Amino acid sequence: MKKFFLLAVLIFLSVASAPRKINWVAIGDSITYLNDHKDETGNRVTKGYMTLITEKHPQIEYINQGHNGWTSINIADKIESLGLVKADVYTIFLGTNDWWQGKTLGSIDDYENNSGTGTVYGAFRVITSKLKSLNKKAKIILITPMQRGDFVYINSAKNNAYGSYRKKNKQDLEEFVNAIVEIGKREKLPVVDLYHDSGITLDNMVNFKRLKDPQTGNYENYGYPAYTAVPFDPEKDEYPYPVEAINMTYDGLHPSDKGYEVIAGMLEKVLF
Repeated sequence: MKKFFLLAVLIFLSVASAPRKINWVAIGDSITYLNDHKDETGNRVTKGYMTLITEKHPQIEYINQGHNGWTSINIADKIESLGLVKADVYTIFLGTNDWWQGKTLGSIDDYENNSGTGTVYGAFRVITSKLKSLNKKAKIILITPMQRGDFVYINSAKNNAYGSYRKKNKQDLEEFVNAIVEIGKREKLPVVDLYHDSGITLDNMVNFKRLKDPQTGNYENYGYPAYTAVPFDPEKDEYPYPVEAINMTYDGLHPSDKGYEVIAGMLEKVLF
């Protein structure tokens, strides 16, 4: 009888001391999506930020709601059809595609007045309101875009984009970052500010961009900002980011293993 009682106590203590399961829904664009689609990185990525965190904290289970090429406005427009579920933690990692696609940023008034999905501010209100309706006690974490170098898609060089050193539709990427920071302050939500605080910068996005010297026609390795003045022809030129060019990103935009480790480390600090 005593042995049975002791066993029961040990089982109870074991269950009581086990870490509580935490359900995490990660909402984002390709940077989130690629965590579970490493083949689309040319297998240059080993582990995304969700995998890195959940391997370290096995009590966390994630659902990947990353959507390739999507903006915050896309997410907000389709918020009711995404299959979002009740969770303990939600992360929102959006904004870089809004900037590149020239979406209207709007103002904090659009957020406060719940003005709809015509602006990025309004879209974020739609998203955060939906998450609160799923679980009013959930932790909602905002993640800002990183800075961007010149992006060239590894599987099709015709898909390319210049970096955040230039405006798009008369808007700086930093304006979108500051909007997310402002929403975080207004809602008292934690913000992981990758743009300002990660140490991922235009200087270390890649080690170099390999381009043809316009004068000689020979390939040369250009660092930032030199590469911004050298043309790239996606139909004739070699892919400009060989493996040895990889630094914080593998293609000028999407994080490498090194970049994902930085993101995971910053996010981990506010998850608990």
